[in-house]
Amino acid sequence: MALRNHSTITELILTGLSDDPHIQALLFALFLVIYLLTVMGNLTMLLLIKADSHLHMPMYFFLSNLSFLDLCFSSVTVPKLLKDLLSERKTISIEGCLAQVFFVFIAPGTEVCLLSAMAYDRYAAVCHQLLYSQVMSNQLCVRLVLISWGLASLDAVIIVLLAVNLDFCEAQTIHHYTCELPSLFPLSCSDISINISILICSILLHGFGTFLPIIFSYARIVSTILSISSTTGRRKAFSTCSSHLIAVILFFGSGMLRYLMPSSGSSLDLLSSLQYSVIPPMLNPLIYSFKSKEVKGAVKRTLGKYLHYCTG
Repeated sequence: MALRNHSTITELILTGLSDDPHIQALLFALFLVIYLLTVMGNLTMLLLIKADSHLHMPMYFFLSNLSFLDLCFSSVTVPKLLKDLLSERKTISIEGCLAQVFFVFIAPGTEVCLLSAMAYDRYAAVCHQLLYSQVMSNQLCVRLVLISWGLASLDAVIIVLLAVNLDFCEAQTIHHYTCELPSLFPLSCSDISINISILICSILLHGFGTFLPIIFSYARIVSTILSISSTTGRRKAFSTCSSHLIAVILFFGSGMLRYLMPSSGSSLDLLSSLQYSVIPPMLNPLIYSFKSKEVKGAVKRTLGKYLHYCTG
């Protein structure tokens, strides 16, 4: 039954993470804490970058967009997951499922583009220090963000069209906790080879199209760092890139694992999806907070102003 031709299907059933009520209660507590940490961490980062003039730099302009995306990405899946952990019947409407498919692709699709832009920013900061402000102009930063959103939106529309054109059989049960295109494929009784090929091509083009500039940027960065004679200079240059490099490895590694492995509804499948959609949005603010001297300084200044206001 194709989604666009059959109005008899109004909802799909999600199997979720577990059927055991005790495990569901534990998982609810765990993911509630993770979601609250994600929201607080990314909101704090957004407010900090907005309030502190020392963070009004290209790197933190990209980081504020990254924090906004992490908030959106986490909010697409985790609230529904929390609701289902408290429900006996875990269902989602067709429209809600298609909306999840769209946002589950547009958020990470934009994020990988931003990570690529941030890699170029780090390349400019390390390899062209004297020309950095000219290379990374405000106009260029805004254009890179708009291009990131535009490319990801186009990719997400293609993915949704693939989902809309699926031809479902009797089965309406998704062996997953959320609607993702790979999890919808097992429900189809028609030939999905073309859909899978388009999905893989889309992911590879988008993934490698953003990953190759990161590789190029870091190849030049490493070359520049190795040419620095002093150990202190090398350490300082590397410290400007370490946070971004950790975020890239975490996001690209878990993303490739999720979308290039067959969807089976197994525990490994669910774990890879959780690692991809839940963990990076929570860890990114922590990574940039602990590794960035500028963010640490902004936190101290903001806390100092707040304490002075309270005691004054």
